Amino acid sequence: QVQLVESGGGLVQAGASLRVSCVASGRTFSTSVLGWFRQAPGKEREFVAAISGSRAYTDYADSVKGRFTISRDQAKNMFYLQMNSLKPEDTAVYYCAVRDLPVPDRTGFVPSSDYEDEDGYYYWGQGTQVTVSS
Repeated sequence: QVQLVESGGGLVQAGASLRVSCVASGRTFSTSVLGWFRQAPGKEREFVAAISGSRAYTDYADSVKGRFTISRDQAKNMFYLQMNSLKPEDTAVYYCAVRDLPVPDRTGFVPSSDYEDEDGYYYWGQGTQVTVSS
C-alpha cells in the first residue's frame, strides 16, 4: 500500500524559514515526479513546486520562486520543501503528491503545465499545516 506522509508544518513568524518533508512508502518513486501543492482557507488547491525523478528539472509557482526550494533524497524515498522568507500569504495546508514523468512531444518538449496540473498526480499525502503570522 502506497502512502505519502508529510511532516514539519507549524506556526512561524513572517520572514522565518521552515522545511516540510514527505516520506513515501510502499514502493520507490525514483523515476516519478514529486510535487508540492497547498490549499489556503477558502481557496482552491494550487501548485507550489515539482521535481523530476532525475532531479534535472524543477518547477516553481511564481509566488514562491526564489524563496522555496524542492529537493529529494532517492535513497530515503523522501522529498522536501525548504521555505524561506515566509509570508502570511503562504499560510496553507501543504500536500505532497506523486505522478509519472510526463510524456514529451516528438521534439522532446514537456510543458510546465504538465507538472503543475494536480489532475496528473495520483498519490497524495494527508497534508501538513503551515501558518505564518504577521
